[in-house]
Amino acid sequence: MKKFLRITGKILGLLIVLLLLTYLIFWIKWKVQSSSNMKLAGEEAPTLILNGKKFRDLNKNGKLDPYEDDNSDIELRIDDLLSQMNLEEKAGTLFINMTIMRDGGELNKVPSITNPFSLLLEITPEQVLKKRMNHFNIMETPSAFETATWNNNLQKLAERTRLGIPVTIATDPRHGAGFDAGTGVASSFYSRWPSQLGMGATRDSALVHEFGNIARQEYGTLGLRLALHPMADLATEPRWTRVNGCFSEDAELAARLTEAYVLGFQGDSLTNSSVACMTKHFSGGGPQEDGWDAHFSSGKGQTYPGSNFDYHLIPFIEGALKAKTAQIMPYYGIPKGQTGEEVAFAFNKEIITGLLRDSLNFQGVICTDWGLVSDMPVKEASAWGVEHLSEKERVKKILDAGCDMLGGESRPDLVLQLLEEGAITEDRLDVSLRRIFRDKFRLGLFDNPYVDTKNLDVVGNPDFVEKGKEAQRKALVLLKNENNLLPLASDKKVYIEGMVEGLEKLYPQIVSNVSDADIIIKKLNTPSSPPIGDNLLERFFPQGRLDFPEEEKTEILELISSKPTITVLEMQRPPIVPDINVASKAVIADFDCQDEIILELIFGKFNPSGKLPIEIPSSVEAVENQMEDVPYDSKNPLYKFGHGLSY
Repeated sequence: MKKFLRITGKILGLLIVLLLLTYLIFWIKWKVQSSSNMKLAGEEAPTLILNGKKFRDLNKNGKLDPYEDDNSDIELRIDDLLSQMNLEEKAGTLFINMTIMRDGGELNKVPSITNPFSLLLEITPEQVLKKRMNHFNIMETPSAFETATWNNNLQKLAERTRLGIPVTIATDPRHGAGFDAGTGVASSFYSRWPSQLGMGATRDSALVHEFGNIARQEYGTLGLRLALHPMADLATEPRWTRVNGCFSEDAELAARLTEAYVLGFQGDSLTNSSVACMTKHFSGGGPQEDGWDAHFSSGKGQTYPGSNFDYHLIPFIEGALKAKTAQIMPYYGIPKGQTGEEVAFAFNKEIITGLLRDSLNFQGVICTDWGLVSDMPVKEASAWGVEHLSEKERVKKILDAGCDMLGGESRPDLVLQLLEEGAITEDRLDVSLRRIFRDKFRLGLFDNPYVDTKNLDVVGNPDFVEKGKEAQRKALVLLKNENNLLPLASDKKVYIEGMVEGLEKLYPQIVSNVSDADIIIKKLNTPSSPPIGDNLLERFFPQGRLDFPEEEKTEILELISSKPTITVLEMQRPPIVPDINVASKAVIADFDCQDEIILELIFGKFNPSGKLPIEIPSSVEAVENQMEDVPYDSKNPLYKFGHGLSY
């Protein structure tokens, strides 16, 4: 045995040495690459003072060019900038990809073994200086100070490019409960709000507008100027993984709240105090076939058995476009049977140019969803309907369809190849670049992209935090209250499962043993199926089944039948829980609200007012028999759309 352990120890030691040597080799390579890229950086932009006013000399030529002059008409500024750009700069501007920050707000110049994301993404100087990119989607943000510092460091690097084109920093939603790979990431220093579906439960457009205005201030203070949200999709397919990112399955409600959301972020028009919205996912990503998500090949089709394609357009027409959303993102899927060519939205000229541009007259930026061209470490390229095309041909088809930007890609080399071959023209690029730069100029990024790292108190300030809690209270829906069990008397002892620890500090009536309790509070997450593909990202997408496996359900029923129980349903997607519902004395629908807020409802500190923005189905058969594109069509739902009790 000792001999075996010695041999095992030696093998493990050798493997560790080999791993460290491999990392050292790569680290040296990355260091050399970063140093080579930094040699491409020029000087920082000097300041010009004319008639007592300061201007940034972005191209460092010692004079004030029209694109540097905020007194000039925006269209003239765009003309001047385009006339000075070379093809490499134009190609780089068409791409937006993810990036990360290092500790202290430093740029990712060399990947680190302590940050796995840094090993998956290109280093920042490579993207900014070599590939001439100036749009990025930030992932983790450790603190407000580090985020603001990182923004300034990134803008300073961009300033050292030939024309000093500033960076537009984009972000997925950050005001929710936690991390959803590829769709959102919470940052604890912001105010905390319910999910978008929870905002639908409030039915309060004024509150949604206020959220947009607050999030605008928190984002803008840190340099985040492009919101990759809201979702104007409709949650007509309950199995879809992104149900909680929708406002509702009802088009009118979703349209009203989408309009309020965009106006809160952007204002009546885009200005230097706005955060631009990239509303998604045109023309409505909700009707996923059998509920499987279109990120992956298992869900590449969107289906319309109810001939309800136009219904899914309503939140875009009456919401996003009405509010003048700056940008729009199509989804991944193929709109089956809706166009002459069975290809995904971003490759589909009938959808992008025929419908969105020509019929609906949208003049803003259209950006693809992430990863349509190149395979990524976490998923294959979502090139549905054009899998047979090369990467270069996919880029051409996206541009020919009428899209302006490519998300989740860093491939300006492919655009340059197409230009060299004559497959696309510089004039075609300029059409998209005009739209892209129009937003940059309106946001004031060319004039001052920097933020004040000493004035960050607006982020997560007490008023904003309290407003977020008010929204959470309005979002919670009381579904069942048998014999008026709720609100609980303050002397009732409760046993809790499924909530965060530490609540007993706020509620001393919480006990640690179920035998000591008068009441059980059981919080349940919506069930899901194991991933059916081999993509790493798919492991983070809850999809498939909505009912609990029999063994798990038996354990739940055994607990909640032992004493009067309040069941809290976390509405990532609507769960199928008829047996659990019968066994529970009270049931609450939760939309990413803080557990302390849920306990406030339970103990009667406020009167619930939320109304279900979607149905909760009664059976697996009802889900399987409903139509993906049709709202509230589940047979005999356990709880209907609009249901909600009060005390």
